[in-house]
Amino acid sequence: MLNWMLLFVPVAVVLEYANPSGYVWIFIASGLAIIPLAGWMGRATEEVASYMGEGVGGLLNATFGNAAELIIGVVALNSGLYDVVKASLAGSIIGNILLVLGAAMLAGGIRFNVQTYNASAARSQATMMTLASIALMGLTVLEALAGVANAKIDSDLSVAVACVLLVVYALNLCFELITHKKLFAGEGAERSEEPRWSLRQAILVLAGATVLVAWMSEILVSAIEPTTHVLGLNSIFVGVFVVAILGNAAEHATAVQAAMKNRMDLALSIAIGSSVQVALFVAPVLVLSSLVFGPTPMDLVFRPGLAFSVFFAILITAQVAGNGESDWLKGAQLLALYIILGLLFFFAPIPPVMPPGP
Repeated sequence: MLNWMLLFVPVAVVLEYANPSGYVWIFIASGLAIIPLAGWMGRATEEVASYMGEGVGGLLNATFGNAAELIIGVVALNSGLYDVVKASLAGSIIGNILLVLGAAMLAGGIRFNVQTYNASAARSQATMMTLASIALMGLTVLEALAGVANAKIDSDLSVAVACVLLVVYALNLCFELITHKKLFAGEGAERSEEPRWSLRQAILVLAGATVLVAWMSEILVSAIEPTTHVLGLNSIFVGVFVVAILGNAAEHATAVQAAMKNRMDLALSIAIGSSVQVALFVAPVLVLSSLVFGPTPMDLVFRPGLAFSVFFAILITAQVAGNGESDWLKGAQLLALYIILGLLFFFAPIPPVMPPGP
């Protein structure tokens, strides 16, 4: 239905090279181009899930969906834009577990009175998110208690924490895909359609759409800062919320579509699984990548507002998703917190830029 919006892909490319100073139009065109590409990613993910199960399908969607954020993060690291990287990471986590999961529960709950999913799998993912939030907040709290920043200590501790998180992520994959894969296979899904694509075709479409999303996302991010200046917007609000909405378009579309087909295991695997992957894989990889690509090592010291927003988002999500049932009110609750955080960031004064190193 939205395939006509694919026209914005070449439009964004042409504007990027023919009119590089038209930042607002580049921002709009690249943002609109991501929407239909996200739809194709969602369709391909459903086809893959039909062959390989809800858990693997959700994991693939999260992986391909986060590929753009990882690419953009490395590009930003090379430019020393560490505040942008951290805001993007926090915004992605908040957006996935509040906006994406909230919209999925709301849309599915309007169509079905009560939807069920594997509670054990949901609690496992929620526990991983809680672990990640403690790790990501640890350095922030430590620096606040110490009252002074020490770039060398922050960097060394961040590298150590990043390595631990990567090990935990590997163990989580082993848990999901090998030892307890039945928990993530999906239950109670109403599937009236057989796969329309071959597995190879679905994976190729998923990979191709991801490459284009990464390209459009890179164009989008390059236009963020000048666009915020032109429109007079809070750059942190734009980075954490506006870009997160567009960057999570793939996960958003797929999770909502899955929920409306009563496939809540797939919806949760996409929404919560993507946040787990950002916190346990993308963030640590970016910290380690900064040792090679960045002008100085990047730490995991987030601004207090970002750190506590992530913590409270994970706290309410763990409570909402832990009993194995969802309805439209739970979705509305998650969306309400997302809106509240958005308003707080929108009206918050813009803090000074944190230096990337000593």
